[in-house]
Amino acid sequence: MNTATDSGTLTGRATTAIREVLAGGPRGPRSLLLFAGPAVIASIAYMDPGNFATNIQAGAGYGYALLWVVLAANLVAMLFQALSAKLGIVTGRNLAELCREQFPRPAVHAMWVASEIAAMATDLAEFLGGAIALALLCNLPLIAGMTITAIVTYAILLVEKNGFRPMEIAIGALVAVIGLCYLAEMF
Repeated sequence: MNTATDSGTLTGRATTAIREVLAGGPRGPRSLLLFAGPAVIASIAYMDPGNFATNIQAGAGYGYALLWVVLAANLVAMLFQALSAKLGIVTGRNLAELCREQFPRPAVHAMWVASEIAAMATDLAEFLGGAIALALLCNLPLIAGMTITAIVTYAILLVEKNGFRPMEIAIGALVAVIGLCYLAEMF
């Protein structure tokens, strides 16, 4: 990234400020906010209504007997997130780039295929969940819910081409809506 030309953009300014903080620059709550975006994006996995509903259903059926599974899953997720963050901070690259460098080509292709299949399965569940939710909440035909979900997904992906900060802001707004809905349900 050329910070001279990108320093006027939200992403460029954020990247420059992050580098200054990591180099020992300004400290305090304002500097911590620079790192909040990735945390908000990762929090979606924990605020996902489908996961929340599954946890409630399992709790209703099995009581505290499966609480160790939830604890273990969260600990493993935190471990992976911490290791991913350390890898990115130390090397400046992600796991896929390093695997491509370190492993033989057949292993890289096998990992790529497995990752794509896992991503498609996860995305399909989220896509269908969104379409079904829209169909149930708004009394729409399922195909209309699918169309709306596809358009919203594409719009979010279009935001990403403007850099990571606008994407973090958009996802943060959606997380805030989920949080407000949870609060409304509680009260």
